[in-house]
Amino acid sequence: MGITTRKICFSDLDWIKTLFIKNWSSDFIISRGKIHKPENLEGFIVEENGENIGLATIFIENDEMELVTIDSLKQGKGIGRMLLDEVTSLAREKKLERLWLITTNDNLNALKFYQKNGFRLVKIYPNAIVESRKIKPQIPEIGENEIPLRDEIELEIIL
Repeated sequence: MGITTRKICFSDLDWIKTLFIKNWSSDFIISRGKIHKPENLEGFIVEENGENIGLATIFIENDEMELVTIDSLKQGKGIGRMLLDEVTSLAREKKLERLWLITTNDNLNALKFYQKNGFRLVKIYPNAIVESRKIKPQIPEIGENEIPLRDEIELEIIL
């Protein structure tokens, strides 16, 4: 069977919620103060021999697509790139103007990945995580690489 990519379907919802809880500490994501729940998101799953090994979730509003989450469960297989290609292709197919995302100031691997794949840094929202913690108190004070988790960073590709 190999590695394949497919759109999310309703039967994936429990798995997606479980992954959100494992990777994001709850069954929802906060981005720019907006709550995103799996049941309201579209996206793609990467499978290897029937096993889910990657997930990208998106939210489309007006003429823009937000990449809400991207998770690769097996490193070094190009899963993140596969998911990003699917998301970008869908945005172009829908003739959207912009693909954008939010990451945090501590997520150095994400900042490197997105910039290598054509995204540009466009905005920094200082102390945005302080506001997000009011909604989602389980967001840690210290993030990856022992960096204080404070700011949201917006990246985009103009399509």
